[in-house]
Amino acid sequence: MGYLQEARENHVKKKVEEALRSKMKQKALKECDHYTSKYAQCATGRTISVVWQCRKQAKELNACLHQYTNDAVLEEMKRDYMLQENEKGTARV
Repeated sequence: MGYLQEARENHVKKKVEEALRSKMKQKALKECDHYTSKYAQCATGRTISVVWQCRKQAKELNACLHQYTNDAVLEEMKRDYMLQENEKGTARV
């Protein structure tokens, strides 16, 4: 399958893509809650020093979040959305 054909198959409206991105971010935050808490604990009571004092926790949090918020995940969500929409369209006929 060519790139152009794949792009057409996964094309969704801008509002739908924004909603999917939001859903993806919510899932990432839920899945990475442990790392978020660790970073928040480290950052509590700090100002500028948070940059170097909490570097390890920030890297862990970012690595976790990246697992759930990348282009591959978004494309998979788009594909699933399009399949659901196609099934709805088929069911109506």
